[in-house]
Amino acid sequence: MRRYQKIGILFALAILLFSGCSAQSESGADSQEKISEETMRTQQNQEGNTAQLREESEVRDGTSEDTLATPEDFPEAYDYGSGLLNGWNYHDMYRRLPEPEGNQTVLNTNPDAGGFQALYLWERGNVPARTEFTEDMTGYYDNYDFRPYLTAIPVREGAEVKGAVVLLAGGAFELRGNFTDTLPTAAHLRELGFQTFIVDYRLHPYTQEEGALDVARAVRFIRKNADVYGIDPDDIAVMGYSAGGIQVGEFLLHYDEDTDGTALDSDYVPDELDAVPAHASAAGMIYSFYGRLSVASMDEEELKAGDLPPTFYCYGTEDPFYGQFEAQYDRMQDVGVPTADRFTGLAPRIRR
Repeated sequence: MRRYQKIGILFALAILLFSGCSAQSESGADSQEKISEETMRTQQNQEGNTAQLREESEVRDGTSEDTLATPEDFPEAYDYGSGLLNGWNYHDMYRRLPEPEGNQTVLNTNPDAGGFQALYLWERGNVPARTEFTEDMTGYYDNYDFRPYLTAIPVREGAEVKGAVVLLAGGAFELRGNFTDTLPTAAHLRELGFQTFIVDYRLHPYTQEEGALDVARAVRFIRKNADVYGIDPDDIAVMGYSAGGIQVGEFLLHYDEDTDGTALDSDYVPDELDAVPAHASAAGMIYSFYGRLSVASMDEEELKAGDLPPTFYCYGTEDPFYGQFEAQYDRMQDVGVPTADRFTGLAPRIRR
């Protein structure tokens, strides 16, 4: 049974972070609603969130009313710019986060809560998979020898630690837009006291199932090292943008708790991390839903069986999947997953 602790704090935070979540750039099939900075500011003022953001988060020089620029203490390789829509371009979605040094993994390297740290999620030669990705298969975002990894970003120095959030960027399972999705989000979260962990999960030609195991692996690592990161092991949320949210959903529906890599790959050899439960206390669907790419699940039995945590939804009314977002949100009321309408309860939906 999952234990939902302090999730009210997590989703009060989510309201602040994602009131402008629809202002992402378009990228082919994974299109997002474009909203001007002026419109975002006007809407936030109407709903009284701008003042709340200023109170909760230190808005410093170099930020707008509702956006944090790259913090001064971010390493250069993680510089995402101003964070404003007009400062982004199409190529920003293709930028990659630095990979771990050498063969540093979540098993062979001590976690460091004092700075940015990148660690491979699996030991070399023991990555559970059922997809054969070979050297002659080209044209994908990742090479055949790609190894999923985690990037830990600590809270701002002096901030009270409140919990952890695992972040997954969108990109239609064809790329990971970390410099437009997860890094700007992490900049907000650290200001408010949340340890953040970006997961570079597997993309095509791998399946959602294989990517879900990457998410579970990250959650296990964070829970195992909760004392190092100064968090309660039951204060871990998972949050994804677009395809990243779908990947979060696959994890929560089918690959959390005690499910390990042997569920997909009989040759996988479980290790000490697999003994750690992989459950989350809250989920964030940022212009996303539980289901498959472009298809939200309306299967009430499947959603009930998933024993899903409180879920936060954020999406735009002009998004081509708006109808599916609304339908699944409403279905959640029948399923019994804690949700609520605008700015009320644990997990509001924000519609733009």
